[in-house]
Amino acid sequence: MHLTYLDSNSWLIEIGEQRVLLDPWLVDSLTFGNLDWFFKGSRTLQRSIPENIDLILLSQGLEDHAHPPTLKQLNHNIQVVASPNAAKVVHQLGYTQITTLSHDQSFILNNSVEIKATPGSPIGPTLVENGYLLKELETGLTLYYEPHGYHSPSLKEAAPVDVIIIPLVDLALPLVGSIIRGRKNALEVAKLLQPQVMLPTAAGGDVIFEGLLTKFLRQEGSVEEFRSLLENNNLAVQVIEPLPGERFELQLKKRALAT
Repeated sequence: MHLTYLDSNSWLIEIGEQRVLLDPWLVDSLTFGNLDWFFKGSRTLQRSIPENIDLILLSQGLEDHAHPPTLKQLNHNIQVVASPNAAKVVHQLGYTQITTLSHDQSFILNNSVEIKATPGSPIGPTLVENGYLLKELETGLTLYYEPHGYHSPSLKEAAPVDVIIIPLVDLALPLVGSIIRGRKNALEVAKLLQPQVMLPTAAGGDVIFEGLLTKFLRQEGSVEEFRSLLENNNLAVQVIEPLPGERFELQLKKRALAT
């Protein structure tokens, strides 16, 4: 399994000889509703669009997961798997192969990788977006991704999971509390899924954030603090902070396949 971190929530996952582009933001700035004064993310280094993509995987319909300028530039014939909310975005952009996954539904990519949607982040009072389990069918190696730190108790049915990509720190707003839930929730999911490797997402990469919202956002915790939490709870998990834009291979031990 190879991974490339592309800043913020964006990843290129190479699993089962398939190249999966996850929640891509690769071009232009990141805003919500074109309100630059409220929130704007800009890169210090531009990211090139990866070649030979087999699948675009979208967990949410918000711009930091289904980024319209990036999706406009990607080949619209690439297969897309998306949450119902994200599927609306790519449908409006003219993508031709869209599979919508509700919670607990699965999709098989080229007979090599199973992608299963899990309950993820609540967006408003009625909408719950997706997390994903990606399983390499030949070996059973499995990766779990959820970008806001909301993890369903039903995940225990998938344990053990080899690789987890989730927030490891909190991002909080005064009066509102944590909008990205790392530390405590990440520790709980580590106990639940018994991973070999954990990687942080959501708060990182070569990105500069500006705007009114950033004046109130505060980060609580650190990756190093999270490593200490794992150690104090006798969890032998490797925590990797990838360098943005650099492809690397995960050294994973194959586990016995369930019978």
